[in-house]
Amino acid sequence: MAPSFLSFVSLYSIYLRRCFATSGLTAQSIDIDNETTIHLWAPKPDQTAQKQKPALVLLHGFGPSAIWQWRRQVQFFTPYFHVYVPDLVFFGNSTTKSKERSEVFQAVSIAKLMEKLQVKKYHVLGTSYGGFVAYNMAKMCPNKVEKVVIASSGVNMRKADNMALLKRANVVTIEEIMLPETATQLRTLTRLAVSKRLNMIPDFFWNDVVKQLYSENREEKMELLSGLTLVVGDDTVKLAPLQQDVLLVWGDEDQIFPLKMAYEIKELLGKKTRLEVIQNTSHVPQIENSAQFNNIVKNFLCGS
Repeated sequence: MAPSFLSFVSLYSIYLRRCFATSGLTAQSIDIDNETTIHLWAPKPDQTAQKQKPALVLLHGFGPSAIWQWRRQVQFFTPYFHVYVPDLVFFGNSTTKSKERSEVFQAVSIAKLMEKLQVKKYHVLGTSYGGFVAYNMAKMCPNKVEKVVIASSGVNMRKADNMALLKRANVVTIEEIMLPETATQLRTLTRLAVSKRLNMIPDFFWNDVVKQLYSENREEKMELLSGLTLVVGDDTVKLAPLQQDVLLVWGDEDQIFPLKMAYEIKELLGKKTRLEVIQNTSHVPQIENSAQFNNIVKNFLCGS
């Protein structure tokens, strides 16, 4: 393992924080109640007072903290929106004393956060695990959440889908994919999540990523994976339509939540839902083709 001062991950995290700061966001930690603290990047209060712009909440997926997943979106969207980028509970510096471990609890926590920030209405964009949270926020707060973007998120996941994912990854448990402990396991995750092959990257780099980005709060994150509530016992999906306009964005080569799941979600959520597919991308189209992803989302959020 390279010393910390030679760590690419440590150096790049400094760059990411500077990108967020130069986009007009500041790092904050807010106690939303007597148990839970949410860390986020948000506009300064004087900025929100000076410029009247719609609010946009970005909800990250399972993996590294939010700054690693939304850099290109923050830089693109801040001229048009007041952008709020929280770390979900047990990611980054967000934590709780509560025993709750569901995506519903995550949704309640972010809704409380927005109340604390006195943001009355906002759009929500969630990717992967963040899409589960975005769906629940929209469902429980229809008068506050305006438009909803769900990206690469199998909110219609069945047990059979979970088993198929394990087979594609050639692993026994979902934790081996979502919470890698070794370079080999992280290679498996990137093979499923990214369309381009990354075979030339050496093990010391993957080991650095595992140590820096996947080692904290492992037990709690395992409980979060076990706490997903949308799958019911008979392996059917009960996904209620949302009141809001909904945009689904998917990579055509997604191997975490295959594209067929997106078509089913579109039917389940109803006529106010539309699907956009980004070609030659996998589970992270917001990174692999950020220009197309950002423009699709902007056109949806800013359209009538």
